[in-house]
Amino acid sequence: MSLEVIEANGLATIQDAGRIDWRRFGVPTSGPMDMFAFRAANALAGNTATSAVIEIGLGDIIFRALRDCVISIAGVGYALSIYIWDFPLWSSYYVRSGWTIRLNKLDTGMWAYLAIAGGVQAQPILGSRSTYLRGHFGGLNGTQLQVGDILRSETPSRSLNELAARSLSAEALPAYSDNLVVDVILGPQEKYFTNESMSTFMEQEYSVSAISDRMGYRLEGAKLTHRNKVELISEGMAMGTIQVPSSGQPIVMMADCPTTGGYPKIATIASADLPLFAQCVPNKSRIRFQETSVAKAQKKYRMLINKLNEGIVESDS
Repeated sequence: MSLEVIEANGLATIQDAGRIDWRRFGVPTSGPMDMFAFRAANALAGNTATSAVIEIGLGDIIFRALRDCVISIAGVGYALSIYIWDFPLWSSYYVRSGWTIRLNKLDTGMWAYLAIAGGVQAQPILGSRSTYLRGHFGGLNGTQLQVGDILRSETPSRSLNELAARSLSAEALPAYSDNLVVDVILGPQEKYFTNESMSTFMEQEYSVSAISDRMGYRLEGAKLTHRNKVELISEGMAMGTIQVPSSGQPIVMMADCPTTGGYPKIATIASADLPLFAQCVPNKSRIRFQETSVAKAQKKYRMLINKLNEGIVESDS
């Protein structure tokens, strides 16, 4: 089964669950910006939780099916049409050879994930098919998808008829919103910030800057102040880490973030809330932070994944 890209004016890349165990060598994990939507798209298509999909953001894209296939779409901020019909996201669909699949960007949300039953084929690099654009490797030749690219799939786990017309129940969806309260675990450099700055961070509203990308989301809002002149030896970072440079404007590390950094880190976003944060629209979404514990964050993540696993609704046909 295969799809051809016939129009692309946003950012579309191949992503799987990420490049694991290479951060100690300076290689970013990459993978999806919205982990939940990524896993949902794969589950709906009958794929493994780590299969490669197409991550779509920032603009419209059109595919043509070159063979009959089943696709699924999950995410926020896109309108889907297949052939001559409009369809909702968070479902799987049987697509006939020659039909077009259109994803048009809306003014809410940021990322959508298109999974093909069987998973997208790509040559693994360091154990992953994820595209790392700054490193020019992974995916299809280390670049974003271009008009004329052909995307092939592996063998589906079940017959196409069995995999089509599946959906994710509304109760299983995270609470995506343009007015978001995000759980964070404070530290590890909490002591490097003034008491006033800690209060500001937890009480004031922030928005995502337009100068943001898969490496990091820059926040705009009340300035945070370091307690003294801070000089740190660079140390490990991961997706969700919130650094504060001398400008006082926080930067949240995202999927393609560097493996180390030297700015003080005021907090880390809980994994269960990272999908919500990733879908925040620059200059529109409003974000506040609230403290949680490691134990509560881990419980919230387990509950999120359990809801996904239990929320797939099979077709009646």
